[in-house]
Amino acid sequence: MPPADAGFDYQLGGSYRLPPAVRVVTRARTSAPAPGAYNICYVNGFQTQPGRLDWWRGHHGALLLRDRRGALVRDPGWPAEVLLDVSSPRKRRHVAAVVGGWTQRCADDGFDAVEPDNLDSFTRSRHLLSRSDNLALADLLADRAHGAGLAIAQKNLAAVTRRMRHRIGFDFAVSEECSVWDECASYRAAYGRHVLEIEYTDNGRRPFARVCRRHGDEWSIVLRDRMLQPPTSPRYVYDRC
Repeated sequence: MPPADAGFDYQLGGSYRLPPAVRVVTRARTSAPAPGAYNICYVNGFQTQPGRLDWWRGHHGALLLRDRRGALVRDPGWPAEVLLDVSSPRKRRHVAAVVGGWTQRCADDGFDAVEPDNLDSFTRSRHLLSRSDNLALADLLADRAHGAGLAIAQKNLAAVTRRMRHRIGFDFAVSEECSVWDECASYRAAYGRHVLEIEYTDNGRRPFARVCRRHGDEWSIVLRDRMLQPPTSPRYVYDRC
C-alpha cells in the first residue's frame, strides 16, 4: 500500500510532472503511471465516467440504473455520470467483470493500486440501491484487485468501519473533504495512518488548515482545485501540509 504521510498528488484532470517530494500519485486509468512513484489507478466503479454513457448503452445497457419510469438515474452533483445498477448478485458480477478488466489493465500498465470511485452511489440512488448492494460489489472488486496484484482503496463513505474494511479487503482509504464533513476521525479509526486526503479550494482554505493541524503529521493531505486541473490551467491549485 502507499507509504503513510508521503508527498501526494491527485491528477485526474490531466497528468503532469510530479511536484517536488511527491511519492504517491493518483491518475486516471487511461493515463500512464509516473516513473519512480507509487501509482494509484482511478476507475469509476459505481457510475459511468463522463463521456462514456454511449459505450455503456451499447455494451452493457442493462447495467445502467433506471427509476420506475425507466429514466436513467444520474448523479445530481455530476449529471454526466449515470449510476450503475448493482441491485442484484447477477448485475454485480457483470459490473465486477467490466471494472475488473480495467483493474487488470491498470496492473498490466504498471500501477500499484486501484481506486474505484463512487462507493457511496447508493446515497444518490433514490432508494433504488442499498449500502449492502454497494459493499457487496466492493467485495468483488477487492478480490479482482488483489488477484491482479494491486492494493485497493476505499473511496469516501466514512461509515465503513474497521471490521467492514477488513471483511471487504480494502487496504487504505482515499477521502475527499473529510475535514469539511467532520469525518476524518472515522477514517483514522478504520485505517490509522493509511489515508490519502483531498480538500478542495471551493470550500475555502479553513478546512484544509484545520485538518493539517490535526492530522498533517499522520497521513497525506493535499488541497486541490475542484476540477483537478494541470499546472497549465489558470485554475490549478496544489498545496499540501
